[in-house]
Amino acid sequence: MSHDKLITMVNQIAKFMESKPHDEGVQGLASHINDFWEPRMRRQLFELLDGGAAGFRPLVLDAAPQIRRPAA
Repeated sequence: MSHDKLITMVNQIAKFMESKPHDEGVQGLASHINDFWEPRMRRQLFELLDGGAAGFRPLVLDAAPQIRRPAA
């Protein structure tokens, strides 16, 4: 998946979760990604986050520690 597409997808989920109280939104975003994103997508997400890619909504960055990092 292209980097832009992945960033768009996670930001769309974050935008929806921003309608909730912050802690609930963080948990909801992390839970959604953990439950529905395959390891390959989560691996790519962490490659972008770890590499300092720009364009993520702040809620994505806040939720990242709660997202399961797939095995290498």
